[in-house]
Amino acid sequence: MLQIYNTLTKTKAPFKPLQDGKIKMYVCGVTVYDFCHIGHARVMVAFDVITRYLRVRGWDVNYVRNITDVDDKIIRRAAENDESPAQLTERMIAAMHEDEAALNVLRPDQEPRATGHMQDIIALVETLITKGYAYPASNGDVYYRVEKFAEYGRLTNKNVDELRSGARVEVDEAKESPLDFVLWKAAKADEVSWDSPWGPGRPGWHIECSAMSKCCLGDTFDIHGGGPDLPFPHHENEIAQSEAANGVKYVNTWMHAGPVRVNSEKMSKSLGNFFTIRDVLDKYDAEVVRFFLARVHYRTYIDYSEDSLREARTMLERFYQALEGVQAADSVAEDDIDKRFYAAMDDDFNTPKAVAVLFDLVNELNRAKRDKAPEAATLALKLTQLGGVLGLLQQDPAAFLQGEAKEGELSPEQIEGLIADRAAAKANKDYAEADRIRQSLTEQGVVLKDSREGTTWYREV
Repeated sequence: MLQIYNTLTKTKAPFKPLQDGKIKMYVCGVTVYDFCHIGHARVMVAFDVITRYLRVRGWDVNYVRNITDVDDKIIRRAAENDESPAQLTERMIAAMHEDEAALNVLRPDQEPRATGHMQDIIALVETLITKGYAYPASNGDVYYRVEKFAEYGRLTNKNVDELRSGARVEVDEAKESPLDFVLWKAAKADEVSWDSPWGPGRPGWHIECSAMSKCCLGDTFDIHGGGPDLPFPHHENEIAQSEAANGVKYVNTWMHAGPVRVNSEKMSKSLGNFFTIRDVLDKYDAEVVRFFLARVHYRTYIDYSEDSLREARTMLERFYQALEGVQAADSVAEDDIDKRFYAAMDDDFNTPKAVAVLFDLVNELNRAKRDKAPEAATLALKLTQLGGVLGLLQQDPAAFLQGEAKEGELSPEQIEGLIADRAAAKANKDYAEADRIRQSLTEQGVVLKDSREGTTWYREV
């Protein structure tokens, strides 16, 4: 039985959806004011793996991931770029989709944008005002009364009294309490805005997800996911808004991906260790990056470093080297390997254990290849099938191992030419020249493998 760690209860428990066979899942997406960074990639890949596995096991998953396309950061960045917020967000959304596609992240079933749900947001704010959980303030903003929601803080074990003692109120704020948070912001001069019962304005960040999740999945749904920085205050505020407005439990299971650190430090632009997905893909194969992110348990922090990515490349090479030269079978029956793989994934999506099962499978495949055993074909199919559950091992092995030539590297044509020169030297019994060519290729990161069928090659990291 599938067990999932619930951030709300702080325990791992058997998962039972609201409706048999169907799962409704909402994951907080990106605020699209800049290119996505490696932390975003971690969340994207984590929930992509989770969704793929749930579907492979027969669940009907309705996966919703929102886009925040109106926000203070968006407005500021658009002004800096001398473009409209809409122009900025369209560019960044297109770039996000390109990054996802490169990492083999499947698009969600629904991808609502905040700007497409303004009437839903306004209606939800009106409901909260009517129920006494929110109030229009003298400055034109609308705020949520945190202390009226008795269970505020339960997701992150925050104590309201302690929060109140540590809170500060800016001079120009019109809050009743320093804990109250904004639901609707009055528009400033020349800002993008929408008409509302409280005047022109735009939504606060937290209310967007409450409105979009309600619209896409209903008042209560199975799983809500997001990144490590979201439990407080974003998800805490979502619970308060949604449960106050709808009068029912908001989410059954809360899931949060772990953070990405860079050489054991928090990733930050101020520290100069901030990497966009595009920065990383300029240096590393996209499947290597995906494997680097997926092979660590989704709740564990990941330490991003050159060594970590090189290690991921080496490990992925072992898979593809095992698959190289094997014609996979057309079908294969489920066996003990599948059961071990599924048992690992059923344990809160334990990808490290699942990857260990794949390496056991690699060892079996290599033995079968060495012994020229017929089961090599079925083992190869099994490896690609189970790897596919993680969104991996779907490339042609030779194409992955040879890779694309980066700046300053030999092209495939140049390598093939040198291999031909080496073969000619060997045919002429000029073994010194043949060895020189091999050594030259080795020094340039190209590894040769000789067999009865000829010479193949791959790039070494």
